[in-house]
Amino acid sequence: MEEYITMKVLVINCGSSSVKYQIIDSENENLLCKGIIELFEGNSSFSYTKTGCEKIKKELPIEDTAAAIKLIIDAVTDKDTGCISDVSEIGAVGHRVVHGGEDFDSSVLITDEVMAKAKANIDLAPLHNPANIAGIEACRAVMPDVPMVATFDTAFHQTMKPEAYLYAIPYKYYEEYRVRKYGFHGTSHLFVSEQAAELLGKDKKDTKIITCHIGNGGSCSAVLGGKCIDTSMGLTPLEGLVMGTRSGDIDPSVITYIMEKENLTAEEVMEILNKKSGLLGITGLSNDMRIIDEAAEKKEGRAELALEMFARRVKGYIGNYLAQLNGADAIVFTAGVGENDSLMRKMICTNMEGLGIKIDIKKNDAGEETISTDDSAIKVFVIPTNEELVIARDTARIVG
Repeated sequence: MEEYITMKVLVINCGSSSVKYQIIDSENENLLCKGIIELFEGNSSFSYTKTGCEKIKKELPIEDTAAAIKLIIDAVTDKDTGCISDVSEIGAVGHRVVHGGEDFDSSVLITDEVMAKAKANIDLAPLHNPANIAGIEACRAVMPDVPMVATFDTAFHQTMKPEAYLYAIPYKYYEEYRVRKYGFHGTSHLFVSEQAAELLGKDKKDTKIITCHIGNGGSCSAVLGGKCIDTSMGLTPLEGLVMGTRSGDIDPSVITYIMEKENLTAEEVMEILNKKSGLLGITGLSNDMRIIDEAAEKKEGRAELALEMFARRVKGYIGNYLAQLNGADAIVFTAGVGENDSLMRKMICTNMEGLGIKIDIKKNDAGEETISTDDSAIKVFVIPTNEELVIARDTARIVG
């Protein structure tokens, strides 16, 4: 791990409908507190948990992001329940920013120039970057003298080569509109690939690792020598795996076909593909894998079909990346489904012995860290992701 000065880092993940936050002490990487503010019209909800204490939760009106940030500062400095005594104890703030375009391949100290570039990338992430930027601006207003760092979801994937990130469409669309694969969940893929290298007892520069970040949204990445060479999400998070409400890979002609049949606009079809497809679209039941698992066990509706489609897509990307990497040292499962759904891990890894993947059913069911058999050529790990810790580490390193 790189050396940096010790400080308390406030980590902010500001989305369009929520603000998640943590304070991490960089000296020992201990979590001091965490919480989330859910922003709704009318009453919003606020939660705060100091490590080792009970959660505090309340509903109250919160006008905007600026008000949410002020509420967070009040909570963490509260004389009775706060985790710090004064805002001056916050040495730096680390912000999650979804899209860095081609401008950023690592975390950076936030300056006016960085803010301008983040705003220039809004057209690539219109649902996310504006909220991320609002969070940064609100924090700068409340803590004008505190240094701040931006960590980009797309940064880890900037090591992909053109043959991996370009689409086979007229090249002018890349030149004029930056149409290319960017990938997402990069902070998570970075964290778990480095953790896997440690479990393998190898320098990350000597590893071949396939990371599977599978939650309501999901993506897989091929990581060679600690650097991403390919990832399943594309220009937007819609490409790739079957997800909770996203379709993942489809024939692009489906879009115009549905438009013609249903007399829909392009925007309406994209709404369907992003919010009404995936597991929800197949089952007509839910986008929650836990509910679908229960329905599949009872053989209800199309739950089993949805699980098979989901597993098949992940399996296909693993096979793709095994070919690109010419084998692998390890496969990693992470995020909500990857960490907690033993059935899905089993479905993905079944009948992969020919590729060197064998899982131990008992270890998998128990959710152990290593779920592969002793004689599996490729290790299979379950590693909890910790994107906030990556942001805190990068923030302390850059500010230090």
